[in-house]
Amino acid sequence: MSNKGNGTLMGHPKGLFLLFGTELWERFSYYAMRAILVLYLTDKTVSGGLGWSTEDALSLYGIYTGLVYITPLIGGWVADNFLGQRRSIIIGGVLMALGQFTLALPHSLVDPNATTAFYLGLALLIVGNGLFKPNISTMVGDLYAEGDHRRDGAFTIFYMGINLGALLAGIIAGSASTAYGWKAGFLAAGIGMLFSLVIQLLFAEKLLGNIGKVPAAKRAAAMSDNGKKQPLTKKEIDRLKVVMIMGLFVVVFWAGFEQAGGLMSIYTQEYADRMIGSFEVPTAWFQSLNPFFIITMAPLLAALWVKMGPKEPSSPIKFAIALFLLALGFVCMVGAVMEQGGDLTAKTSMLWIVAAYFFHTMGELCLSPIGLSMMTKLAPLRLASLMMGVWFGFNAVANYVAGMIGAHVGEAGPMAIFGGIAITAAVSGLILVVFSNQLIRWMHGAEGKAVADTTDVPANAKPAQA
Repeated sequence: MSNKGNGTLMGHPKGLFLLFGTELWERFSYYAMRAILVLYLTDKTVSGGLGWSTEDALSLYGIYTGLVYITPLIGGWVADNFLGQRRSIIIGGVLMALGQFTLALPHSLVDPNATTAFYLGLALLIVGNGLFKPNISTMVGDLYAEGDHRRDGAFTIFYMGINLGALLAGIIAGSASTAYGWKAGFLAAGIGMLFSLVIQLLFAEKLLGNIGKVPAAKRAAAMSDNGKKQPLTKKEIDRLKVVMIMGLFVVVFWAGFEQAGGLMSIYTQEYADRMIGSFEVPTAWFQSLNPFFIITMAPLLAALWVKMGPKEPSSPIKFAIALFLLALGFVCMVGAVMEQGGDLTAKTSMLWIVAAYFFHTMGELCLSPIGLSMMTKLAPLRLASLMMGVWFGFNAVANYVAGMIGAHVGEAGPMAIFGGIAITAAVSGLILVVFSNQLIRWMHGAEGKAVADTTDVPANAKPAQA
């Protein structure tokens, strides 16, 4: 499906930049809230927080971020069968805005039910996100006809919008919270969500045409000659094995990576020397390092893959590199703990933490976009949406595990947690390298240039050679 033909911008349909703006502000809203959530929960009630223990706060953080990744399975199904993508995005956006403004309600208005209001706000955010997250990126794909070579570039532009929103979020929410209290940070997140909604409502009709209006199930029924299902071929089963095995390593990666918003944020707040002259860098600003490094490093890494040509690593090897980079980042965190010398009153250099975020982000660039691309190569066409939902499911498991890891920091201590994650990531990377050749064989040439379109070949066709 393509749009009405309103011309192009930078060689892409103008609708792409509408979706870019919609997603930018929605991600601003999400990351603004995420940057201050744990800090708000653990702050003393006299300072405007809820006064929770670190263990309780990190457990909730893991549950919340896990649900944020699992509810898109339901939201995608609802959009495909009933609402359509456009209506799902609007309803989801309204619910998320209401959720942020509920979190922003002053305690004086909601006492003695501040905790109840907090849970209500989170519930609205989780349900709204489930309707929004899976459908906005599907609409990006719908802007382009099947096989359009611009699609990869479109998702790259879209990915930059996500990270630009995240970059602004940490700085703005962190500054607002420092100057006016935690509720100001949640208010900023709510205003960002309103911007996302307004952009979508004002320009969608003109720039998207009919894209996203009709539920996918109805469109598929209209295009289908018969509803018969074919069994999976051996090649398709082999490729699904690769998806499931790689998914296990995805869980390991994100379980470590997601300590950024929990355990690493707490450590930065309590133990890092954040002074630059007479200015103290707000802890929430460190959440903006990840999107900053993505925006600056993604073009360089993309150019490197192109320059390597036939020597470009396969997806399994790129995943292994991501795990090694994650390990390196946590080695930096171990260095930070060692600099304290066992003295919990001592402060450590924040350069250790900046370096950790850098290596973690480089790992993300070797795994996140590569994983999404891999799914489109390996998933059978009739299972593409389901398998993308499974991919989000791996992230949900990882976020839950991340919360469990962070919650046990009090028992094990930062050195044991950071060191343990570094060793686990490095060993996982080595295992992936050892088994990479078998995984590549099971991919049946899916990454070979000569067979880039094998997913479009009939199931009973003879597989092309890698």
